[in-house]
Amino acid sequence: MRRVHRTLLERVSYLAIYSCKDCHAEDNMPRAHQLHRGKSARCPKCGTFRITRLKEPDHIDKMHTGLLNMLEKMAGGRLFHCRYCRVQFWDRRRLQAEVLADEERAIEETAEAAETEETEATPEVQPATPGSDGPEA
Repeated sequence: MRRVHRTLLERVSYLAIYSCKDCHAEDNMPRAHQLHRGKSARCPKCGTFRITRLKEPDHIDKMHTGLLNMLEKMAGGRLFHCRYCRVQFWDRRRLQAEVLADEERAIEETAEAAETEETEATPEVQPATPGSDGPEA
């Protein structure tokens, strides 16, 4: 992997961009403010989704400091812990597993609703009785 020169817009969004020498695939390192966007909570230091929720602050591991962390706490965020960085932080978003479960549940509900609409829209056809050619007048 080697570093790639960034454009002005990329400098705002990424700390660094790396490119593979063999396949030329690019990988980027997001800035800290990028980790606060999205549907699910992430570690503010390493960006991993593999975090756990805490009920109360732990006095052994340090608390992540900063303006965004304080705003998350004041906005009603919950306390999370990153097992890799051993840091605690506040976030208003939910865990990634919860977000994915809700999305799967919503997909299943829409599929079930589509099936029920489809069965209601198709009229039931009465089987023909033998010997009758149609309605008698």
